[in-house]
Amino acid sequence: MNRSGEKRRSTFGFVCRLLTVILLLVGLTEAQQSQREKMDAFAKCLTQKHAAMYGSFLCSHCDDQKKMFGNSFQYIHYVECSQIGLPQDANACKLAQIRYTPTWTLNNGERLVGVQTLTQLSNKTGCSLP
Repeated sequence: MNRSGEKRRSTFGFVCRLLTVILLLVGLTEAQQSQREKMDAFAKCLTQKHAAMYGSFLCSHCDDQKKMFGNSFQYIHYVECSQIGLPQDANACKLAQIRYTPTWTLNNGERLVGVQTLTQLSNKTGCSLP
C-alpha cells in the first residue's frame, strides 16, 4: 500500500477513536444529568412531605448528610441551628427542642436523630429513591 492509503487509513482510525470518545462522554454526561434530576426530585419530595433537617454548619455529621444530596440539598427544608445563623432559625431550633444535629423532623411528628441514609428517608416519607 502506498503512503497516501496508509495516511487515509490512519486518519480514518483516528477519527473513529475520537468519535467513540465523544459518544462515551456524551453518554456519561446524560447519565449524570439523569441522576442529578432524580436526586433533585427526591429532595423536593422530602420538602413536599414536610420533612425538615435541623443542623449546624459547625456539625461534621450535618455536613456528611448534606453531601449525600450534593447540589440537590438546595431543595431540602433546612434550618440552621447555630447562633451565628439567622436569629429566627436558631429560635426555631429552640422552639422545636432540637438537642442534637442533624435531626430530621417528619410530618407525623417523628424525629430522626443523626445522619440518615437516603433509604431511611425514603422509607419514612414514601419518596422514591433516586
